[in-house]
Amino acid sequence: MNVEARDLDDLEPDDARPASQQIANVLRAAILTRRFSPGERLPSQTDLAERYGVARETIKSALRILRDDRLIVSRQGSGAFVRAQTDRPVGLRPHIEAAFEQAHISIDFAGFSSETLHGAIQEPLDKIRAGRLTPESIAIRILLPDLTQPSVVPSRAEPAGDDPAVRERAARIARRHTEAIVESVGELGTLGLVRNATTEIRAYGTTVLSKLYIVNRDEVFFGFYPVVRNTVSVDKQPVPIFDVLGKDVPLFHYAISGDDGDAGDQFVQQSRAWFDSVWETIAHEYTP
Repeated sequence: MNVEARDLDDLEPDDARPASQQIANVLRAAILTRRFSPGERLPSQTDLAERYGVARETIKSALRILRDDRLIVSRQGSGAFVRAQTDRPVGLRPHIEAAFEQAHISIDFAGFSSETLHGAIQEPLDKIRAGRLTPESIAIRILLPDLTQPSVVPSRAEPAGDDPAVRERAARIARRHTEAIVESVGELGTLGLVRNATTEIRAYGTTVLSKLYIVNRDEVFFGFYPVVRNTVSVDKQPVPIFDVLGKDVPLFHYAISGDDGDAGDQFVQQSRAWFDSVWETIAHEYTP
């Protein structure tokens, strides 16, 4: 919605409460009435201080009140954002686009094919090519199932069981998207638009039934893949298979808030630890 500081309500001149509390109340009302959407960035501390004629410390106190109420999260170098509630699904794309506004971007993805990731990064990459975004580094790590090994999903439904041809079909889909990500990110480095632009891909032996995105190490998006029965073309023949439904799977958002003991903080930390542990131990190099 892009609500700016000047669009916010005035303070009540007869209100005896501290200015920080009054400003927090104005922002709270704007959040709860959806003038600010979940995931949207609030006006900067400088803009808010100028809007209300107060010191930045007063604004910091107001934002601290909102953090304590679990209405916002603060991201170092990016500002304060309306918390995306973890009890309902959120869209990945706007969060990815916001992450690309930072100087250093990291995305860790664990899932089935990276199709959604491929789509989500296209607009930010286009903005970098056009000179509208100028990050210093991009580091993407992709963790995929090893489809050279027998799998439960994808597999043939009739007769039920592993089928190398079904796995190869899924592997082609993954290669199509990973190759595109590798090429488009690498191109930015080759052109000198980003100082350091890398994409690493590894695979490990598992049946993947969930997807995980870790964005700039302080946000996590997690979703479950439903298992579905499809009929697909394999070697030009219709074959019933068990597959995962990946595109548009609802994602749940967790972010570092800085609050000790916060469940979202713990989920982010454990997600990072899980990804790093798999990446450094049982995962092996994957060549698109």
